[in-house]
Amino acid sequence: MSPIQTQNLIIRCVNADDAAFILILLNEPSFITNIGDKQVRTLSDALNYIKTGPQQMYKDFGFALHIVCLKGSNKPIGMCGLLKRDTLPEPDIGFAFLELYSGKGYGYESAKAVLDFEVQDKQLKTVLAITAVDNPASRALLLKLGFSFNKQVQLEGMDKDSNLYQLTN
Repeated sequence: MSPIQTQNLIIRCVNADDAAFILILLNEPSFITNIGDKQVRTLSDALNYIKTGPQQMYKDFGFALHIVCLKGSNKPIGMCGLLKRDTLPEPDIGFAFLELYSGKGYGYESAKAVLDFEVQDKQLKTVLAITAVDNPASRALLLKLGFSFNKQVQLEGMDKDSNLYQLTN
């Protein structure tokens, strides 16, 4: 996939050079609280996450999480993209940003760009989204993107319920 560019961001595929960033992002308190502990504690763990996560998903489905960078500096600030979970019937959008860059509109800007590209490119009729029940920022972002609350679900491997949202095109 060629990088997606927006007014402020470059959204590109994840590569091995992103391991140090992935290590930091996946261990941010907000990531662990709202998404989960992926047990990525070393650069080696981060490389494995990249290889078995985003890179494998891209090979299998043609979409995955991407690195979100600031235009100009090319500094990675988060991830955004589509995932395909065994436990959900349709792809779902995921996003996570370093706490320093949360609340600045980058989540909406990147998610809108990813949805605009992927829905058309993959001819998707439905995209899902999952949030922690007590994550009002993600809920607000999804509603702004046009998602509707569907129901609460308990995903495999999670000990708490999650909110499931749906966007139908």
